[in-house]
Amino acid sequence: MSTRYPPIEPYESGLLEVSDGHLLYWESVGDPGGVPVLFLHGGPGSGRTAGARRYFDPQRCRAVLFDQRGCGRSRPLADGPDADLASNTTAHLVGDIERLREHLGIDRWIVSGMSWGVSLALAYAQQHRGRVLAMVLGAVTAGTRVEIDWITRAMGRVFPQAWERFVGGVPEAERGGDLAAAYARLLADPDAAVREEAARRWCEWEDAHVSLVPDWSPSRRYSDPLFRSVFARLVTHYWSHDCFLEEGQIMASMDRIAAIPAVLVHGRYDVSGPLDTPWRIAGAWPASRLVVVDDAGHGGGGFVAEFTAGVDAMLAGVPHS
Repeated sequence: MSTRYPPIEPYESGLLEVSDGHLLYWESVGDPGGVPVLFLHGGPGSGRTAGARRYFDPQRCRAVLFDQRGCGRSRPLADGPDADLASNTTAHLVGDIERLREHLGIDRWIVSGMSWGVSLALAYAQQHRGRVLAMVLGAVTAGTRVEIDWITRAMGRVFPQAWERFVGGVPEAERGGDLAAAYARLLADPDAAVREEAARRWCEWEDAHVSLVPDWSPSRRYSDPLFRSVFARLVTHYWSHDCFLEEGQIMASMDRIAAIPAVLVHGRYDVSGPLDTPWRIAGAWPASRLVVVDDAGHGGGGFVAEFTAGVDAMLAGVPHS
């Protein structure tokens, strides 16, 4: 079974102007004449990484990665109380994907994603199914309120000490309510010290609830104050608005993509995103195949190898240009 491919640098990149003054950083790696494959990063707000380029066979793929609005090398960043997030929604991101596809002259592509990127990929495919050849989705999410409440509240039963510190970061009067919304307000506070403490506590909790991943170690990205600020601001923005999806929207629209071939990869020990979500999605998707990685959580173990193998499997069914 393949693991990731060797490190690779982009053969082209750029900043694409989309709507509302946003510029998206994008890059392409691999073979310009290869099968187009889009990768959607998680978060929201985590940005693409150099490591994600390595999921794609450079001899067969024209892999396209980009930083979603407000994060990574896209501009403006969602940092500080003056950042306008009104034009940063799932609908805007779906529109950005189509704008990028058109800009790159791609007719149809394989769509892949991780974690939040799965919810975004499904929302995109359900709206633009004629542009999707196949899908490869890892750490499967559906952007539901149940998932958000699980991560921000119910999972405190698994990590009580870490959750106590997490919930202690918001005013006492708000601790029984929507914790993502409470943190979103703190992250927009005019006082920089308030914002910094909220971002630190949010990211500590993010690190805690993925800590059952095999070979886990604290994320080095969270040591960067700017990354913490942008990431926490965007996650809480999306989660406090139910990912800008109607409740149950993705499951209710699975018939639109029923014939699109897909591989779903999920860790059996993924506490952040329990297995019931991919199980239900796979059950409603006749053309999909669910791969449960027995030694993985929200990543780790054999997760990367299975995701890469899933991309290779979908490539095998698409003619190379």
